[in-house]
Amino acid sequence: MVLIPAGTFTMGSDRFYPEEAPLRRVFVDAYWIDEIPVTNRQFAAFVEATGYTTVAEIAPDPRDYPDMLPGMDRAGSLVFHKSPVPVDTSNPGNWWRFEFGADWRHPLGPGSDIESLGLWDHPVVQVAYADAEAYARWSGKELPSEAEFEFAARGGLETADYAWGDTLAPDGAMMANYWQGLFPFANQMLDGWERTSPVRAYPANGYGLFDMIGNTWEWTSDWWSETPRGARKAPASKSCCTAKNPRGAKLSDSFDPAHPGVRIGRKVLKGGSHLCAENYCQRYRPAARHPEMIDSATSHIGFRCVSRGS
Repeated sequence: MVLIPAGTFTMGSDRFYPEEAPLRRVFVDAYWIDEIPVTNRQFAAFVEATGYTTVAEIAPDPRDYPDMLPGMDRAGSLVFHKSPVPVDTSNPGNWWRFEFGADWRHPLGPGSDIESLGLWDHPVVQVAYADAEAYARWSGKELPSEAEFEFAARGGLETADYAWGDTLAPDGAMMANYWQGLFPFANQMLDGWERTSPVRAYPANGYGLFDMIGNTWEWTSDWWSETPRGARKAPASKSCCTAKNPRGAKLSDSFDPAHPGVRIGRKVLKGGSHLCAENYCQRYRPAARHPEMIDSATSHIGFRCVSRGS
């Protein structure tokens, strides 16, 4: 783990997506954070030691999902499938598919496995929030808050768009695992990776942390809200006061208003993933944030842990 010293920074951005604003001053106490996202190798050790079964490996109870379609009460999770031609990017159903039998051991479905794909040192994926939380407890750690993740991801760079400066690919260098080309059908793979990449494949940020940006989204402990906690509406989209160790919204505030019948909380994801592209989801940035229902497991979400002890 890497020690992140206590400090104050400007959180958020007013140059990309509305949910990242307003800019606000935030103070965080010192904490330790994992140098890398949790890998398949590390997660396998946890499962072997505890016998833990992930959410994706358990068939959903139809009583918890009253709108479930017939035949969907089987274990599985969401897997990305590249489209053969350009598609409407406003409809994620054009590239996400629920695959029965997909789980952390078989991230692309039952015909795949981390051994044959050589993924032991890639970030673990297909983990729901409860899975990440269980691993954190087992390891004597916790999941980071949104502010802790963003502070660490910035690597000491104040207000920079990216974790390495204000240019996405300085001198053509690939600084993180994101989609190079037109999403979701044309990935040029300038970095050599179409899906996840091994941890430490890209340069560390200013704090010596790897994959804080791109590769996989990462769970945080904060409940989602459209306006970040600790932010205040003020002229010039800036808040007037410094928030100390802000935490997320309430569970009830995190429910998706587009699905009023679904009472499943959403947590904040940070860091972006290998599916973020210049033409879609430019969230390969420290300020970027995204809501995700806590029961979701996908082929592009992982996590890392923090420790707030001395």
